[in-house]
Amino acid sequence: QVQLADSGGGLVQAGGSLLLSCAASGRAFSSYAMGWFRQAPGKEREFVAAISWGPGRTAYADSVKGRFTISRDNAKNTVYLQMNSLKAEDTATYYCAAAVANWKPFVGDYWGQGTQVTVSS
Repeated sequence: QVQLADSGGGLVQAGGSLLLSCAASGRAFSSYAMGWFRQAPGKEREFVAAISWGPGRTAYADSVKGRFTISRDNAKNTVYLQMNSLKAEDTATYYCAAAVANWKPFVGDYWGQGTQVTVSS
């Protein structure tokens, strides 16, 4: 098993940036693919970005391509989501997730508690 603790959310103006972090504990972090999802009020949870094991191949939702970057530091057991050029529609609770087997499409097996991102226009 792995436990995930996501952090870094906050209030930012449109056009600004935030860096989300997700710290993992438990079994070998490098053996999991990692992803970020988000859920806005009244909407379903949606995929944002994912990064695979090993070589760190990445995938993004079309809505965030070119603005968000996912990365991982296996030595620190942490995955990051750098969010730039934020828009009001990026407002949501962001969740990190770990996948044992399926990263594209990403199927999360373990989830963080969520961190709130609010973008003011």
